[in-house]
Amino acid sequence: MDNLDSSIRNAVRAVIIRGSRILLLRKRYEDGSERFVLPGGAQAPGEPLTTALARECQEEIGASLRTCTLLNVADWFKQRDTVPPSTRHIVEFLFACEVEKDYVPRNGHHPDKHQVEVLWIGLNELEGIPFHPPAVLDYLQAVRHENVDVYIGVI
Repeated sequence: MDNLDSSIRNAVRAVIIRGSRILLLRKRYEDGSERFVLPGGAQAPGEPLTTALARECQEEIGASLRTCTLLNVADWFKQRDTVPPSTRHIVEFLFACEVEKDYVPRNGHHPDKHQVEVLWIGLNELEGIPFHPPAVLDYLQAVRHENVDVYIGVI
């Protein structure tokens, strides 16, 4: 890989499915493009994965998580917009989580850069939306059919 960053970043993601909908962040960028992503983010040094997940969800979606179960682990080699261009190795930990039944989607007290809103999207509406990273869409379809392995390789 060209210009692979020597550090590996751990990231946690919340897969919050209620009925036939999933909770996602919508992000908008300076060029007008949009992406949809799972809530979550980087694990801080010394921070347990579940603590990182709880913190990130408070910051981004303003919600406390009720239960979290590790679903999958994946490697992601993210292309970075640096000079010169570089690649970052990210280990993604995806957790099945629940929020309170009365949770209404909203931005938390410290949303991600570019985060515009939090919303429920129908699982049958995921195909065709700009999801990041795109391979997670295949994973989400497999989750619906309960046909997934814990380690899903490179996404």
